Amino acid sequence: MSRKRPALGTGSATQPPLWAGAADEPAGSAGPSCPVQPERDVRVKRAQRGQITWGRVDLDAEVPADHEVRAIAAVIDKLDLRGLYADVRARGEVAGAPATDPKILLGLWVYATSNGVGSGREIARLVELHAAYRWLCGGVAVAYHRLNDFRSDHGDVFSELVTQLLARLMKHDLIDLRRVAQDGTRIRASAGAASFRSGETLERLMSEARAHLVEVTRAATEPALTARHARAMARVAQDRLARLAHALAELPDVAAIKKKSGAKDATPRVSTTDPDARVMKMPDGGFRPAFNVQLATTTDAARAIVGVSVTNRGSDQGQATPMLEQIEARTGVRPNELLVDGGYPSHDAIDQATAVGVTLYAPVPKPRRKASETSEPSDQPPIDPHLPKPGDSDAVAAWRVRMGTDDAKQIYKQRAATAETVNADAKAHRGMAATALRGLDKVTGGACLFVLTYNILRFIAVSA
Repeated sequence: MSRKRPALGTGSATQPPLWAGAADEPAGSAGPSCPVQPERDVRVKRAQRGQITWGRVDLDAEVPADHEVRAIAAVIDKLDLRGLYADVRARGEVAGAPATDPKILLGLWVYATSNGVGSGREIARLVELHAAYRWLCGGVAVAYHRLNDFRSDHGDVFSELVTQLLARLMKHDLIDLRRVAQDGTRIRASAGAASFRSGETLERLMSEARAHLVEVTRAATEPALTARHARAMARVAQDRLARLAHALAELPDVAAIKKKSGAKDATPRVSTTDPDARVMKMPDGGFRPAFNVQLATTTDAARAIVGVSVTNRGSDQGQATPMLEQIEARTGVRPNELLVDGGYPSHDAIDQATAVGVTLYAPVPKPRRKASETSEPSDQPPIDPHLPKPGDSDAVAAWRVRMGTDDAKQIYKQRAATAETVNADAKAHRGMAATALRGLDKVTGGACLFVLTYNILRFIAVSA
């Protein structure tokens, strides 16, 4: 005969219910109902979960007087932010809710970037948890999508603010522009390797996207869909169509690069996620979608970044001349010396730098061995790479001779000590190892935001 089990929590004839006596305890009692009370004779801070608690409302008292966030906010207060306020539509007596102060959004992004945070969602979360972020907001609620839109839409303003800050650094004689080091670093793009498609596939996807847009437009008239839902569906379809059109427009450029490089697979492919991204060789030796961020930094104690650009070229060759032009446009001063690595100096770049009075320091490549030469020892002396070669211009010949001197070798050591440390700081501590932004213009804006943050931190350090 089977034995019937008592219902859970109801007890049995010989065993009292599990929570027997609980009803006799006073409501809100902090003591346990268990007969064994090991905490009876000890002094502990007991949980009083029924009480009402109040949080601190003095935001200024929560942040120490010497906290970094105060210094960052003080620098931002001195910048001319008319470029940000020009986009605010809530003005005067115009109906509508007031906008979030752009100074708050800029302060949040600069402070977040200084701590390696690059996500609007994460910043919105930290606003709820971290005293410094709450202090920056000053009681103003900030949504993550507003933060993301602010970063995406104001890249040109960030670039202008970089120029403003450099002007302040120069006004106080805090930077020395006579010697500048330039280097490039690859940052991971927000696109997967599987998103790269050939021209034939892009054409097919384009036809499908057009048909989908027609279907979405037709479905928008159905009464079951709300107007908001219909607009969202149309926006997604139009965005996809625009990305595919952009990808098709980028195909000739990719094909020309592949042809010039002599790649084994000559089929051009472009990403449908970010058509501006290119597959590049990364520092670990792998190949991934990326962008090439170029930074120019002074070699003095300030180590301020005076030039920034983003390209989708995997090679650094040809990037020295436009960087010199940008530095002069931002500061009004052309550096006397430019230090670059071996990937930059084409003969044209050396000639152009010399023509504008800039001395270029870059390693001279070792002579290539001819196919007829063998590994056996020869009676002929080795070729000195620092001797001028037939066909060299005066500037190129002078560069070869210059890089063979001890003075030039000592000067060139400053390149790695400056440019490489800035790149390492960007990737290891400021969230620049990868970007969540898509499109060359937006990625450039994100790089300018990093440069602005970096220079603010340097301004604080050198003016302390």
